[in-house]
Formats: sequence, C-alpha cells, structure tokens
Amino acid sequence: MKKIITVDGPAGSGKEKISRYIARKYKLYHLDSGLLYRRLAYELEKKNIKTFQVSKIKSAIKNFKKLSLRKAKMLRKEQIGKAASEIAKIDFVRDFINSQQRLATKAPNKKKGFIIDGRDIGSVVFKKASLKLYIDVDVNIRAKRRYKQLIDNGEKSIYLNILKDIKLRDKTDKTRINSPLVVPKGAKIIDNSHTFKNTIAQIRNIIEGIN
Repeated sequence: MKKIITVDGPAGSGKEKISRYIARKYKLYHLDSGLLYRRLAYELEKKNIKTFQVSKIKSAIKNFKKLSLRKAKMLRKEQIGKAASEIAKIDFVRDFINSQQRLATKAPNKKKGFIIDGRDIGSVVFKKASLKLYIDVDVNIRAKRRYKQLIDNGEKSIYLNILKDIKLRDKTDKTRINSPLVVPKGAKIIDNSHTFKNTIAQIRNIIEGIN
C-alpha cells in the first residue's frame, strides 16, 4: 500500500507550498483538496449557479463524475476562493469532494505515495494516513502573505479586508458541524510563521526521523 501524508491547516497557512515541496523531495503525488473545491466552485459559476442555490448545486454535482485536478490561474481568484469556502459548508459537497480525493489515490501512478492537503484530510478523509501534519501560522502573517500574493497576481486588494475574510474563514472552518478544522489525532504541528527554510528543517526532521 502506498504512503499517504496529510497536511491540514487554516486558510493561507502555506499548505500547498509545503505539500509541493514534500512531493518533490520525497517523490509523492500532490493532491490539493482546496483546488477541487475551487474547481467545483468555478464549474458552478460557469453554469450561473449561486452558492446559496443548494438544490441546483446538488443536481449539478450528479453530472460531475470526475473533477479535473489541473491547476489554473483562474482558480486562484479571490471570488472563486470565497465561493469555494461557501460551498464547503454543504455536507453533500464535502462528501463529493472527499470521494474525489479517495478516487484520485486509487489512480495508477509511478510515485511512492500521495501527499494531500486541506482542512479535514487527516481528521476525516484519511484517518489512517502514514503521517499527519498540521500547519500553524498566526492570522496576521497569513493575511499579509495573501495580500502580497494577490497584489503580485495583479488583483486589487485591501489588507484589512483580507484579514477580515481570513478570520471569517477560520471561524467558519472551525465551527461547521460537518468536518470542522481541527488538529488531527496524532498530527505533528509545523510552525510556518517564519522563513520557508525554517519550515523545511522542521519537515525534514519529522519525515526523515520516521523513515
């Protein structure tokens, strides 16, 4: 059975960047669960289905057998991120995305295993993962990084609005009834508040310490 490493953490904690590094370093297939939520939000937007139109979302999902895992710049737009956060509150949407993730890990590939990042991966989707990581970063640092990312991508942004949005996402993720954001049982906590070099050192100590 192939190795599965889960990476959980709040919005803007750097889960994707960390997961990409681990995937390259240890020859794993990287699966970004957030991308799947964004992909679904994008597909719903194309059909002009709003995030509050639950019955329409349910009908549309029945026609999506397999979501594309292909990364695209339009999926990183702030409006898509907000829509993804909204639909992630819906139980059947989370069940659908979770099934998509499990399906993806069964697809044949030449990698040694999988690294999957999200907000409920180690706590719900892959409870028996080989290794669970939880990324912790102060909310103000996350907001500053997100602000810089949006500016670099050419999107107009106001820092205080970004901070407010991230705090709201944290509250939503931690208080939702279905699959709330928690530190998964047995997870190793990584502090990503400092330099990426510092974060890498923590990761290597953990992974190479158990191999």
